[in-house]
Amino acid sequence: MHAALIAAAEAAEHGIELPFPPVVFGAGAFVGLVALLLITFAFRNVWTRH
Repeated sequence: MHAALIAAAEAAEHGIELPFPPVVFGAGAFVGLVALLLITFAFRNVWTRH
């Protein structure tokens, strides 16, 4: 029982390993938002054609 508590404490102390560095997540979010911006920009004059 004591060994299980020690193992759980060590796992909690170690934290979660990310599959990529945090910069990659930020760059991915930036690229995704720019893509959404470009899609929105592409439809800016659609309402005037109908």
